[in-house]
Order: sequence, then structure tokens, then C-alpha cells
Amino acid sequence: MTRDYYGILGVSRDASDDDIKRAYRKLARQYHPDVNPDPAAHDRFKEINAAYEVLSDDQKRQIVDLGGDPLAPGGGGGAGPAGAGPFVGFQDIMDAFFGAAGGGAGRGPRPRTRPGSDAILRLELDLHETAFGVEAPITVDTAVLCTTCSGAGTAAGTHLATCEACGGRGEVQSVQRTFLGQVVSSRPCTVCQGYGTTVPHPCPTCAGDGRVRTRRSLTVKIPAGVEDGMRIRLAQQGEVGPGGGTAGDLYVEIHERPHDVYSRKGDDLHCRVTVPMTAAALGTRLTIKTLDSEETVDVKPGTQPGSTLRLRARGIPHLRGTGRGDLFVHLDVRTPTKLDADQERMLRDFAKTRGEEVAELSKQGGFFSRMRDAFNGHA
Repeated sequence: MTRDYYGILGVSRDASDDDIKRAYRKLARQYHPDVNPDPAAHDRFKEINAAYEVLSDDQKRQIVDLGGDPLAPGGGGGAGPAGAGPFVGFQDIMDAFFGAAGGGAGRGPRPRTRPGSDAILRLELDLHETAFGVEAPITVDTAVLCTTCSGAGTAAGTHLATCEACGGRGEVQSVQRTFLGQVVSSRPCTVCQGYGTTVPHPCPTCAGDGRVRTRRSLTVKIPAGVEDGMRIRLAQQGEVGPGGGTAGDLYVEIHERPHDVYSRKGDDLHCRVTVPMTAAALGTRLTIKTLDSEETVDVKPGTQPGSTLRLRARGIPHLRGTGRGDLFVHLDVRTPTKLDADQERMLRDFAKTRGEEVAELSKQGGFFSRMRDAFNGHA
């Protein structure tokens, strides 16, 4: 069954290129996976992209208008004209690829003014900037409207001229003799490139394109809580289209620099703090410097290596909604690597009071037996 590409985008069959572009952008913003995580929205986004791919291409759109489907297996098959059944006749194929036979009109000249392309810019930010937001200056190198001709592409005091080769139709026709008779085929005019008009006196600034490339400075507002890889959209700050067409969008892609203390997982932060063996055994108090404050936390007596302290709401602000993530402090207990004679004696005396003499580790079933008891929780 042939897909209704016009219906997918919600436009009429006589919609202009600009109408199709606007409809696609509106639906893409609504169903893009970065905005709408619903699996059904993901499938809908694929349909929207497919419809735009077809309707933005003149040849593919012509196949659709003739009842075919350019994305179907076989490239151009479909239901065919009304009442023709599922098979497309030879004449339909000829019409789709060479234009309507018998002197039928084609799609006409293509517009000189077309929508511009989207642009993307990479922006590197520190953890503090992605966490709390920032207004960042950026430099963009894109095509902008030519101020000399205001997008017309012609020199001052001149105008576009009708193409003499095609008479303004944007296409030329040729007659071919086949075993079926005469077949009239239409092709884009090579003189005017299918526009139907020529530029006798191009604008000296843009050479007739209606746009020039320049470097601009902008400021982008980064909201608090953005993550690495997210994109910020700046509407109509991308490439201006040929002939001064509507500018595309600019997408600023966020890249978060690694932090020397914290690592990030979603809206939570993680860090590692080393405490001496004695402090872990006796307990202590730590002062933790968070991204925006200082917090005092207690390390309980008998804290074991690998223990984690949790500071609620000291992580990254939530991008959508209120509140913040948490900060997790992972404790590394440091064992001294060198002891002087007095320290070693005191540590051995302490071990004796707990019945943990080093010499006894090889007894009572051996070292691996003691290890097994330790894992099983036996004293």
C-alpha cells in the first residue's frame, strides 16, 4: 500500500517547498527522540523524515503525485492510478521518470528562493557551567542575507530575465520515437538550471546567490542541568537559503569537560576522599567542598574501605523540574606503608589486644582458611 506522504506531514498536495519545510520542522520538534522519549514517537519521527525526504525531492515527489512510492521496494511502485490495481503500467513508469507523455506539462520552474540548511556548533563547558547554566558567547560562520541585493541576486537597477531556452518553464521537452509511438520527455533546462529565469547582471557582492558567508558573534543561554551531548536550538540562526530563503536553525551541541575532582552520572556527582586508617577506625569529621558550598560530614567509627557517604541535593540541578541530584563521597582508607620502630611496636601491641597477631595468621587452618572465615563473617 502506498504511503500518504502528504498526510504524514499534514500538508496539501499543492503545498509549496516552504510549506513542506515548515510542516517538517514543526513535527520534528514534537517527535524528536531527544524531546519525546516515547517509543511510538520514535517511529513517528522516522515516518516524518521519510515523508520529508520524498516531498523535498522534485523527482521523488513527482512519482508520489503519479501514484507511486519512491521508497517502496523496486523504487517507484505503488497503487498506481485509480482503478489500475496494484500494478503500475509501462506508461506510468515513463511518465514518472520522463514526464507526462503527449505534451503534458511538468512541475514548472523551481524557485530560486529556498529554505536554508541547519547548522551545528560544538561548545565546550566546565562542569560548573553545565550544572548551573551560563550565557556563553559563540562565534558562528554561516551564510547570511546579502545586504547589497537583499537576497534578489541581481545588481542594483537590474532584474531577472526570462530564460530564452525554455521560455520560463524551467524545463525543455524532447520527442523520442519508440515502438509505442512518440514519447515526449521533459528535463530541467541546462541554461537556467531549471529556474526559468537567468541573472544577466549578478550582484557583485554575492555573485547572484542572494547570500554571503560571514562570521557572527552570538550569545547562547545554557540552562542549568544540561548534559554532555545535548543540543540547544537557536531558531533561524543557521544557514540562510539560496535567494535569501528562510534561515535554518543553529544547534549548539554541549561537550562537558572532565572535572579534576567530580565525575558525573546523570544528575548525581561522585568523588573519592582518602582518610587515614586511624581516622576510619576512630571516626572523624570531613569538610567537603561541593560545586557551590562547603558541607561537613561525619565519618563513623569503624568505617570500612569502600564506604560511601551521601549528601542529598548537592549534585546537579534537574534540567526539567525542581530539585537536584545527590553527591556521593566514596571513602578510600589509607594504610601506612612505612612505620618507625615505635609505631610498629604500638601497632603490634594493639594487634595482640585484639588477638590478631601476625604470626597467628598461618595457624588455625592456614591463611586461606582465615580468609574464608573472614568472607563468611566468622570472627
